[in-house]
Amino acid sequence: MGRIFWRGFCLALLLGVVVDLSAAQAAPQAGPPAPRTAPQVWTWEQVKERLELNNPTLLADKLNIDESRAQEITAFLRPNPTFTLSVDGTQVSPEKGVWRPFAGTYETPGISFLQERRHKRQLRLESAKKGTLIAESSHADMERTMLFNLRSAFVSALQAKAVLQLAKDNVAYYDKVLGISRDRFQAGDIAQIDLDRLELQRVQYESDLQTAEESLETAKIQLVTLLNSRIPIDQFDVIGAYDFNDQLMSRDDFRKIALDTRPDLKAAVEAVDKAQTDHKLAIAKGSTDPTWSAWFTHNSSNNNPFGLNTVGVSVGIPFRIFDRNQGEKLRTQLDITRNQRLREAAEAGVLSDVDSSYATLDSELTLLRPYKAEYLQQAVRVRDTITFSYQHGGASLVDFLNAQAEYRSVELNYVNLVGSYLTAAAQLNEAVGREVVQ
Repeated sequence: MGRIFWRGFCLALLLGVVVDLSAAQAAPQAGPPAPRTAPQVWTWEQVKERLELNNPTLLADKLNIDESRAQEITAFLRPNPTFTLSVDGTQVSPEKGVWRPFAGTYETPGISFLQERRHKRQLRLESAKKGTLIAESSHADMERTMLFNLRSAFVSALQAKAVLQLAKDNVAYYDKVLGISRDRFQAGDIAQIDLDRLELQRVQYESDLQTAEESLETAKIQLVTLLNSRIPIDQFDVIGAYDFNDQLMSRDDFRKIALDTRPDLKAAVEAVDKAQTDHKLAIAKGSTDPTWSAWFTHNSSNNNPFGLNTVGVSVGIPFRIFDRNQGEKLRTQLDITRNQRLREAAEAGVLSDVDSSYATLDSELTLLRPYKAEYLQQAVRVRDTITFSYQHGGASLVDFLNAQAEYRSVELNYVNLVGSYLTAAAQLNEAVGREVVQ
């Protein structure tokens, strides 16, 4: 019985091995993981072009220009002529009680048209064209505002990338210090409490890194939303210069460019011009427009043998006794004054925008110059010196941690100041109406 048991056990084990080998051969071989697609890197010019081509709000507003051009066609149309047909003279013949309805019928087809005087049609077209110019300027002003929002989002993404890189560099540098400190602890050069404090301090750098990653993702989401793109966030990236230009034109130069460029100011000037044209049109509409008519008559029952077919003409001239378009004349005259006041307000707003954004940009430059000239080098020098001194026992742990915190603060302040400068530059470009500060 024991021999039979062992034979059965060996046979079952052999069958199990064969089944496992067969299953392994039948199972599909797992290939290497699919390579990760490289993210699409967008420059500022590419982002700006994508906004102009794909933003639904901007595209919808652009249709206002096409609608205004369509109104130009309507404005220049002539009045339609009027065709009339009169039939009269149908009668019952008394002869033998026979009804002859068309025996004495005469037909009169005619045509009439309204003659517009005082160049009404041309003035309507001129007014419609000036309305198109206003629509174009208004669209350019919307584009100016949206480009500022896009530029701010683009700068936020660049700033988040710079802060993220700074956080990574800080973690990498601090990890090197921790490695040396652990070696010193193993050698008995520092106490356990000092090593613990060093390792606890790393939590701050990890928190900075996590916050920077989250800020970068948020900035990318805002940018992709403005572009109306469905690209995944991990497949989208931006690239651009993250620095500042120390040279700045004078405030008067920016003012002059703004007065020549700002589309909302152009729209205000064009509104005054259109109001003047509308006033001329209102005066023209107060004039008299005659209506000319002509007709042909066929009279089969005329006693005049030469009056069988006749033609006639007439002219109708309305008397403008009560309605001489007085209300529109007064309204359009007042509208000229109103638009002139709005133009003055728009010009004052343009100058105020330029002055305010210029002051902000100049203030950012005042803060940035000493950072680039002194503070950054000093922060690196202090950190490296204190770190070297601490590693060789010449500085205390408190001094080392303070030096690390000061370096981190100076570097982070500089990165944020550059971001504020770029945002202020975008605001000045918006105030001017075009990109003058790169």
